[in-house]
Amino acid sequence: MTTLTLSRRVGRGLGILARNWLLFFALLGIWELSTRLAESPFFPPPTEIVSASVKLWFSGPASQLFLTDTVFDNVLPSLGRTLGGWLLAGVVGVALGVALGRSKTGMDYVGPLFAFFRSVPPPALIPVFIVLFGLGPGMQTGSIIFGAIWPVVLNTVDGVRSVDQVKVDTAKSFRTPRSYWVRSIVLPAAGPKIFAGLRLSLSISLLLMVISELVGSYNGIGRSLMDAQQAFDFPLMWSWLVLLGLLGFGFNAAFLAVEQRVLRWQPTRNGRI
Repeated sequence: MTTLTLSRRVGRGLGILARNWLLFFALLGIWELSTRLAESPFFPPPTEIVSASVKLWFSGPASQLFLTDTVFDNVLPSLGRTLGGWLLAGVVGVALGVALGRSKTGMDYVGPLFAFFRSVPPPALIPVFIVLFGLGPGMQTGSIIFGAIWPVVLNTVDGVRSVDQVKVDTAKSFRTPRSYWVRSIVLPAAGPKIFAGLRLSLSISLLLMVISELVGSYNGIGRSLMDAQQAFDFPLMWSWLVLLGLLGFGFNAAFLAVEQRVLRWQPTRNGRI
């Protein structure tokens, strides 16, 4: 690769990065200006929110990498509940979706049941989960799993059923072992739709983590957010809201990077049709 080609690629990358973040920084500037002009206690300027966030999370000792106890006592437990519930929902959802997708009559029996349960808002079932698991991580993880599993199951069923019939007939004619057939043919063909369901369920898991922590939780982001609201500490409240947005952005970016790597065999992933 010549120096000229490298410089062009770097310049193109910087141009794309500037274009993608231009709107964000423009809106941030408008937010700063409008809130300072309005002088509303309910909408602090972004600079005030950043100051509160740094004090809240990054004013700890050097032995803790300058992270405060709030990070270890509230942020990390919430991340564990979110990712733990999402992983369990993903594993169970993919396994169940593959089994139902390859069954000729499976969805005929459980389809109406799925339609009923996925129409029930998970927050409405929090009292049920409290009775089943008690107050604490069990209730919160159960709420996350219940809400996050449906996109995974339904997208997996749809992806498995969309496998090319020629591949199915070829595998049968060669008497391919079922485990190898599912691992090497079904899952790769259904991969794009499985990843679509997992991506959607990840955002749902983050939302349900906050909602479940509002009830009967002694720590976590949701509990801290409610405490800040009740104390009328609006810069602190907005700090937690901004953190949720950053977590959602980070989860989505990390998931897309994994998806691009796993599905790099697809021509459209490289910009080709």
